[in-house]
Amino acid sequence: MVDHEEVEHVASLARVDLDEAETERFAAQFDDILSYFEALDEVPEVDAATELDNVFRPDEVREGLTQEEALANAPETEDGYFKGPNVS
Repeated sequence: MVDHEEVEHVASLARVDLDEAETERFAAQFDDILSYFEALDEVPEVDAATELDNVFRPDEVREGLTQEEALANAPETEDGYFKGPNVS
């Protein structure tokens, strides 16, 4: 059984505010999801296919973008690299 503290912890990690009713509902939904995973444990294992064919095309070296072309539409760059927002 998933308890309220676990739901509140997951909600805080996701930065989602839940009221008491939502916490109850999500706890029940988490229980349902976990029961689906438990059902997967009951599925018998099968042998893997022994002969597999590579269906992907072979890698081919070809000309790529220059650094200037790659950065041309970037909203922000710094020292020749893409610049993104600071993550804290």
